[in-house]
Amino acid sequence: MVDIKNYESFMKIEAIHKGWSDDKKYYIETATDERLLLRINDIAEYDKKKREYEIISSLAERGLPVSHPVDFGICDNGKSVYTIFVWCDGEDAQQILPNLTEAEQYSLGVKSGQILKGIHSIPAPEEQEEWATRFNRKADSKIKMYKNCDVKIAGDDKVIRYIEANRHLLEGREQCFHHGDYHVGNMIISPKKELYVIDFNRSDYGDPWEEFNRIVWSADMSPYFATGQLNGYFNGTPPMEFFALLAFYISSNMLSSIPWALDYGEEDLNIMKNQAKNVLEWFDGMNNPVPTWYKGELNLVDQKLESNK
Repeated sequence: MVDIKNYESFMKIEAIHKGWSDDKKYYIETATDERLLLRINDIAEYDKKKREYEIISSLAERGLPVSHPVDFGICDNGKSVYTIFVWCDGEDAQQILPNLTEAEQYSLGVKSGQILKGIHSIPAPEEQEEWATRFNRKADSKIKMYKNCDVKIAGDDKVIRYIEANRHLLEGREQCFHHGDYHVGNMIISPKKELYVIDFNRSDYGDPWEEFNRIVWSADMSPYFATGQLNGYFNGTPPMEFFALLAFYISSNMLSSIPWALDYGEEDLNIMKNQAKNVLEWFDGMNNPVPTWYKGELNLVDQKLESNK
């Protein structure tokens, strides 16, 4: 770390242990009172992290509320790659949202949808594999992983049947840049109640609507926020085709989450099993692609939702 540019100005370095990524993360305070986020990865990640840094720089230049890039380079005598971003002041959205009014939750959800629309403005590379081919292969893998797993969930036959019956929806889908893990766990709410998006370390390219497969985490915490995200993204009620694909992506992701969680222990497995139960309830046993938590186009005045309590 000592060979990082301006390392001598780092007055405070604190390791950050939360999150699922393999990045080594540090909170930094400098001699000039800057607050920074430092991420360090193995040098094998150089090309991936360089592309990620360049794209986040592009998003920041477009005025989107992301962690502004500060520096990128090689450290640890060539063994590691580092990225430095401006620290986003505030608290995790998943901690703040439950304490806000329903109107505030919805408003922040709308903002998150608008931000995501901006993220998706970056197109996928021309050489990107056709989406239906790519995701059908992924769906096959997810189903196989689940069937080979010792743990099963009630209603899995309905989920698999829905996936098989709706593969045609993948045909002709355009692709764009993905945040890769877009939900309240990767958002910060500032003291002024502004929303920031962080942690692009799982970024990739794909159907923009697949990006909503993580909305389950947001909907479980705040149906108003999740509803706002959809309405903000589509500038109104999403089309029915979207809901059909939303159910498709969420259900396929749900299947693979069970064998994934087995590697992390009983607590995470129980979380995923409970989420699977919720998903089946939200989509009425996969009979209705519009989830029960979606509240439509809300008129906060007519519903008399207070903006302040």
